[in-house]
Amino acid sequence: MALINCPECTHKISDRSVSCTNCGLPTSKMRFSIQCRECSESISNQSASCNNCGFPIAKPAPFKAVPPPLPTNNYTTIVQVNRKSKGVAALLALFLGGFGIHKFYLGQTLWGVLYLLFFWTFIPAIISFFEAIILLFMNETEFNKRFG
Repeated sequence: MALINCPECTHKISDRSVSCTNCGLPTSKMRFSIQCRECSESISNQSASCNNCGFPIAKPAPFKAVPPPLPTNNYTTIVQVNRKSKGVAALLALFLGGFGIHKFYLGQTLWGVLYLLFFWTFIPAIISFFEAIILLFMNETEFNKRFG
């Protein structure tokens, strides 16, 4: 391997490169001398074989640019686990809603206390019946957004 000057920009490049790294001129269009590997005779790079010994001159393999490696994902994915179940909340509202147990389960402590204070009026039981129906027909994403 030898360094040659590009005839276009005079940038030094390898004689085995496909083109000049500075101006892009293909080496197939350049004329320069190389040495035969067999007899060390100086020959043109355009020759197919050595004029002295007949040894075939291998053309340089085309350069294939290797893309840079993709960045690795070193991030930890955090998965938020919802511990509250829509079905459990609906069942609690249906069977124990008069006492406000479903409100405690969903993290609405103040409402749970109010339901406990007024359970004897049966108003919380009636309201919780409708809340159970609403919870059953609520979308899972909406449930997680409101109570997750």
